[in-house]
Parts: sequence; structure tokens; C-alpha cells
Amino acid sequence: MVNRSRVVLYVGVTNDLARRVWEHRNHVLKGFTSKYQVDRLVYYEQFPTALSAIMREKEIKGWRREKKNALVRTTNPKWEDLSRTLFYDLGRGPSLRSG
Repeated sequence: MVNRSRVVLYVGVTNDLARRVWEHRNHVLKGFTSKYQVDRLVYYEQFPTALSAIMREKEIKGWRREKKNALVRTTNPKWEDLSRTLFYDLGRGPSLRSG
């Protein structure tokens, strides 16, 4: 996830992406993402186990900014907010778009 200026990148793990995006967008949790207004989903990956997701998170967190930026550009060259197409009405809470 990133902020509006794409300067601040956040990498994290969750078992509910819609809920987590909603929390970031509504600044529910105080801390880094709230302070820097990180509220745009620009990249995500899915994993079969929590352990594999955590291992990938640690790998990416160890990268330099340019390598993280390049990863985002591989699937999202315009850095669009992917949550707008993945989920609907994030203003009212975490709900997956149906159909």
C-alpha cells in the first residue's frame, strides 16, 4: 500500500484484505500507516499458508525502494488503487464485491 504521493510504501500480511484496506483507508489503527496516510492498495499477492505469506513479507521488506517500486510496476504500471476494482463501497466496511 502507498500514500497519495507514492513516497511511503507499506508491506504487510493479512488474512482479510478487504478488511485491512478498509482499516487503512479509515485510519482505524493508529501508527505508521495512519500517520503517513497510507490508504491505496497498489499490489498484493496471495499465499496458501500464513507462513509463506510472512516469509514473502519479510523478503520484500528487506528490499530497497526501487526494487519494491519495480515489483508494483510489473502488474500495476499506473499505480492505480486496486481496491476500487477488487472491493465495493469501502466507505461502509469490508465487503467483497459479488459476481
